[in-house]
Amino acid sequence: MNRPEDLHSPLRRAGEDRVDPELLVSRFRDQSARVVVMDRSTAHRLESAAGKYDPARHIYLGHSGAADALAGDPGPHEWFAVRDTVVGPGLRETPVATEPLLRDLLTTTAAILAWHDTTPHCEACLGASQPARGGFIRVCLDCGAWLFPRHDPAIIIAILDPQDRLLLAHQASWAPNRVSIIAGFVEAGESLEQAAGREVGEEVGLHLGSAHYVTSQAWPFPRSLMLGMVGTAAGEPVPDGVEIQWARWFSREEFTAAVDSGEVIAPSGRSVASRLIKAWLDGTLPRHADLEPPSAEPSSEEPSSD
Repeated sequence: MNRPEDLHSPLRRAGEDRVDPELLVSRFRDQSARVVVMDRSTAHRLESAAGKYDPARHIYLGHSGAADALAGDPGPHEWFAVRDTVVGPGLRETPVATEPLLRDLLTTTAAILAWHDTTPHCEACLGASQPARGGFIRVCLDCGAWLFPRHDPAIIIAILDPQDRLLLAHQASWAPNRVSIIAGFVEAGESLEQAAGREVGEEVGLHLGSAHYVTSQAWPFPRSLMLGMVGTAAGEPVPDGVEIQWARWFSREEFTAAVDSGEVIAPSGRSVASRLIKAWLDGTLPRHADLEPPSAEPSSEEPSSD
């Protein structure tokens, strides 16, 4: 399901350049420098860099080439980010699918700034910390330990039944008719497969028969990493009644008709949920029959007497 363009970001992060403070000052002064300004709601704007580079506030995101320039702003650019007040829609309301560079700039900015907002203390000595290396680490002011941004892994899984129908569910907190596939955070000590099995069991009462990794997506709300999977189950779902209000199996025809009539509102954009559902509709997602582990066949050999 991954395409070639999914494997290489147009935002070249240039991590090796973050170690040189003078280089970052020079790049901020360059006329090609741009800043992603974002507030805590993820409302944002893009502007030319101005004023003085402040290593305590400005994050160096990297650079982009001329071939990946955003519409209306040609040329290669150096990219920085900063927290400030912005009026406008946040990331959830802004479609960024059409320009991969914009998508990667915004998701990176949202995730890294959310981490700095917590002003994390040192895990070793609980000392205060300050940004360093372009804002992608923090350094303890007491013991010198390095702190790195945290990611919260979460699985999201397209579940297919023996008829190759897809399970869709509605959360009680969502807008009416909105549906998606099952998702949840990976707990400490779990593999991705175990997290998927637990979440499916907890939320819709089904026993997951198989689970396979498909793709991933940065999800900066505030700093998640969504790990898309496909798996199999059978039987009727039993929603937990707390998080999941209802769930049901859909054939491709039923799903298309339900979306067209407005009975359900499906995920859209470049979200992992939308991509997995589209792959199922297109027939490019592995089918149930291809995912189920082979059943054990009885052996015709006599048991050994050894």
